[in-house]
Amino acid sequence: MNVKISRSLGVVAVLYFTANFNAQQRVNDTIPKEQKIEEVVMIGYGTQKKSNVTGAISSIKASDLEDVPTGRPEQVLQGRAAGVSVISNSGQPGSAATIRVRGITSFGAGSNDPLWVVDGIVVDNIEWLNQADIESMEILKDGASAAIYGVSAAKGVILITTKKGAKGRLNLSYNGFFGVGTAARQLDLLNATQYATIMNEASANDGNAPIFANPSSYGVGTDWQKQIFNSAQRQSHEFSISGGNDKSTYYTSFGYYDQEGIVLRDISNYKRINARLNSTHKIFDFLTVGQTFAYTHKRSAGINANGEFGGPLSSAVNLDPITPVTVNSISQQPFPSDYTNPYIVRDPNGNPYGISHYVNQEMSNPLAFQQTQLGRYNWGDDFVGNVFADLKFLNHFNFKTTLNGKLSYWGNQGFTPLFYLSPSFKNDTFNSLFRQTDKKFEWSTENTVTYQNKFGNHNLSVLLGQGYYEYNISSGQNVTYTNLPVNNWEDASFNFEIPQSNRSTNAWDGKETHKTSYFARVVYDYENKYLFTGTIRRDGSSKFAKANHWGNFPAMSLGWNISNENFWPENNVVNSLKLRGGYGVLGNDAIDDFQFANFLIPGSNYSFGDNNIHIGYAPSTLENPDLKWERTSQLNIAADLKLFRNFDLTVDVYRKKTSDILRRVNIPGYLGLINNPWRNIGDMNNDGVEVSLGYKKNWGDFGISANGNFGYLKNRITRLEDNKVYENFASFQSMGNVSRLQIDYPYGSFFGYQNLGIFQNQAEIDAYKNANGGLIQANAKPGDFKRLDANGDGKIDENDYVYLGNSVPKYTFGFTLNMNYKNFDIMVFAQGQAGNKIFQGLRRLDMQYANYQTAILDRWTGEGTSTTTPRVTMNDPNQNFTRMSDYYLQDGSYLRLKLVSIGYTLPKNISQTFGASKVRFYVTGENLVTFTKYTGYDPEIAGGDTFGIDRAYYPQARTFLFGANVQF
Repeated sequence: MNVKISRSLGVVAVLYFTANFNAQQRVNDTIPKEQKIEEVVMIGYGTQKKSNVTGAISSIKASDLEDVPTGRPEQVLQGRAAGVSVISNSGQPGSAATIRVRGITSFGAGSNDPLWVVDGIVVDNIEWLNQADIESMEILKDGASAAIYGVSAAKGVILITTKKGAKGRLNLSYNGFFGVGTAARQLDLLNATQYATIMNEASANDGNAPIFANPSSYGVGTDWQKQIFNSAQRQSHEFSISGGNDKSTYYTSFGYYDQEGIVLRDISNYKRINARLNSTHKIFDFLTVGQTFAYTHKRSAGINANGEFGGPLSSAVNLDPITPVTVNSISQQPFPSDYTNPYIVRDPNGNPYGISHYVNQEMSNPLAFQQTQLGRYNWGDDFVGNVFADLKFLNHFNFKTTLNGKLSYWGNQGFTPLFYLSPSFKNDTFNSLFRQTDKKFEWSTENTVTYQNKFGNHNLSVLLGQGYYEYNISSGQNVTYTNLPVNNWEDASFNFEIPQSNRSTNAWDGKETHKTSYFARVVYDYENKYLFTGTIRRDGSSKFAKANHWGNFPAMSLGWNISNENFWPENNVVNSLKLRGGYGVLGNDAIDDFQFANFLIPGSNYSFGDNNIHIGYAPSTLENPDLKWERTSQLNIAADLKLFRNFDLTVDVYRKKTSDILRRVNIPGYLGLINNPWRNIGDMNNDGVEVSLGYKKNWGDFGISANGNFGYLKNRITRLEDNKVYENFASFQSMGNVSRLQIDYPYGSFFGYQNLGIFQNQAEIDAYKNANGGLIQANAKPGDFKRLDANGDGKIDENDYVYLGNSVPKYTFGFTLNMNYKNFDIMVFAQGQAGNKIFQGLRRLDMQYANYQTAILDRWTGEGTSTTTPRVTMNDPNQNFTRMSDYYLQDGSYLRLKLVSIGYTLPKNISQTFGASKVRFYVTGENLVTFTKYTGYDPEIAGGDTFGIDRAYYPQARTFLFGANVQF
């Protein structure tokens, strides 16, 4: 088996330090923490006993997050919940992860991101959230669990509860680390001698003369990857204070996070500061009030993290290794006039950066490119909070009212100097300074009444609720100054007095969205044996016409704790067994407002009679009053077992069907409309199986716990508009479309030519004929791909495209092992995926002189030399490289040793000598090794809703952490 193991290019040393100071212990602290926090789980607008839960809910507690030093809190979900796919979008600092709960739910309206609910506040992301503030995360995966959130919940719901203060306890905590990171993997690219040899051969195969007279004279040449990859510092500091008494409790925290990128750190970095205050106050025995508040400021700079059209990574992969990094002797360079251009970029010593004579367009010397990007950054400020009042009355009733809000400010700024990177990549007209600022306010209010009572063996809980939501109260503006009297970002300023003609501004207002909701839930059980949960939510949205304003989303789930029955025998094999099942309907309205209507918009100007320009208005799109909610129904059947006293097994089987999928449809250009209209155009199914297995046992001083999860997903598109067979989906460079949305195939499936090997000689080409005796591949030569004539029409064209593989993983898995012996402990965490293909698109197809990976050295050079890699050629008459085929697809499966942590806790008699109750030191390694056949930077390829296309992926770093936990 051809398996590659990622090799480290360096070591990341991180000092990680945690201190907890406890001024007073609670009386019941002798109860194990795990036992207390696992008794109930969040279910949306309330909690429920874990043993009585009838839906599919995965729970992650604070203890699971403590040793995972991520830059964004959603990344801790990776590999820890069955059926939840978490794929890093990039190794760039501050980059988000793509999270999919039970597959792809929609392919048109909005993203497939789950709904985030933090302390009851619905938010669009959790970048602003400090990981150390999280107490628990619950993932509501099935329709029955998520239905309480109605139209917003079709793509799954993730509930996050932040930490609160505790009565009778004062806790001070500091967590911090500092470290340095490097890339875990680099590509094997041709050196200068190999490059010149391959280019000469490609030219000769086209019947032309060699390009380089003496390839060996170029030696190794420039390693562009070595030029862009660097060590990167990383640090974090977190401080919290919590406590309380009989009347009030509080939790407050402060955080600072700073990370440099491993690719050109001066233009790839991320900083964040956080502050939080949570408090509750018991005004009377029957009235409790409280609030949560969080502030986050972030600032980032980044490169194109997965794009083939320029950027340092793509340039490093494609630039020829013959071009030097800098030039000392201009007279020895081709086209020396390039180096006398007044705007050429120079290094700190005044030497011009090298300009490639062979590879240009957007590709440029990455060190020179970096100089043109200095001073560019994005920023954001988020204020998120709520206030609530909880009133108890008539013994069994509870009324809670909550006011939630999120205020966001964000923007970016950048200076574009005059520069010359190549004849096709330059700015020699004017410099410019740009600034944009945006703001958005969203708020909601929710009111619930809960009735809870026990009648003998009957337990009943009834929830009634109402909510009102305002979204996208937003505005923005930008300004650009040109022809500034300076040409560097340090001196660029809007304080320069420049002519009005060199100033431009723009402003806009957002379209507000309103939603009203009513919801109810009944939870019932009899003797903890027979369990029932019923939910309904009614949502009204301003995004649809009056006839379709309202949507109803019902759900029901049942459970049977069989092991609580009198007939269940005591045994040491199956200690407990619960069967559960549920069905729910959810919705999606993630489109712009008023898409059912047709509005006149300006911009269609015309001249008439006097030849003067008149302001004209034209329809924006076609109206569709029948536009309606997208609906997702989900059936879930499951079993929860405890085996042999120490094993916990959960198996879920589900079917999720999305119908009336909302998507823009293409219309003929001659209609003259600006926007394509929205329609309900498709259906899609997701079928899956999830398995979670846990084990825990102690033998004296030795303890072990292990948790593993596995998810299987089968995705299939079942309907498209107007009986279409497929719609083109993702494209790549000049190759065109490489994936489709096609009926009876998975979302984003790869389609292209099926290669049948390589023609070894002319006789094989001549023998590949159609029914009329003509050559099927008349342009082929020995060494070219032989391609399947899939439709049998005797020629090769795009009608011969066949299904080549799935971009979305079929299998996801994760494993966590914890062991402790006396004062030593170890934690091992691994995760991975399988059953998917990756399109390896690192080389620019429109650049004949772009560099290759060393796999090209196994190309066809004569009969019998290769059956997988074709001959090299500049013109590519058989379209070996310039058309989509299985040549570009590789196995995307991988298994990654994500985290290993080894710790040692000092004996108490030592730690108590300086007043500490606990002192723990540990060493942690992150991204230690990846087992994969994939030849790109990283097999973990996301990219939003377009999976599996590697356009020059920003690789993840390997880290080693050294730290300590201290409690007083």
